[in-house]
Amino acid sequence: MTTLWVATTNRHKAREIAEILEPLGFEIVAPQDLPEVIEDGATFAANARKKAISAAAHLGRPALADDSGLEIEALGGEPGIHSARYAGPGATSEENNALLIRRLDALGLVDPRARFVCHAVVAAPDGRVTAEATGRVEGVLRWPGAGGGGFGYDPLFHHPPSGCRFSELEPGRKNDVSHRGRALRALAEALAGA
Repeated sequence: MTTLWVATTNRHKAREIAEILEPLGFEIVAPQDLPEVIEDGATFAANARKKAISAAAHLGRPALADDSGLEIEALGGEPGIHSARYAGPGATSEENNALLIRRLDALGLVDPRARFVCHAVVAAPDGRVTAEATGRVEGVLRWPGAGGGGFGYDPLFHHPPSGCRFSELEPGRKNDVSHRGRALRALAEALAGA
């Protein structure tokens, strides 16, 4: 087993990462004492690299970070890299979802196209990026929210091939088709080939 330290304070995300990578031979550890990183990059990739490099330097161990979010074509790519704080710093998922619905309703949209994007990075303690990968999944947004699983925008994101919202999928099925699952499996392949 290869141990990866995950740079996230989001327990839902840490659990998803472990569920995806542990069957592929990785032990996932989520430390509690990481320094705060200002996510001021212009892309998911820039923010993921910044978080992974900071965590690896702090821990003195290889660290994994991802940056992910929702992009909506009709909103010019919003909320994008601001997905977690769309309704402001410290916003809850409910507040972010409510703001998104208000904006989409104001445009009179029905089933607007959307995609989830995830960029995952592993960095070494010396600051080198040793592997990175991006995953995407296409869908449409529907509201009100449905389902009791998942987190973030999952209750609004309808995945046509599955016929339901991400929040309605069993965790294993969601991980099979999600942006994070795709990025992390590609990342695992890159690490295996390194």
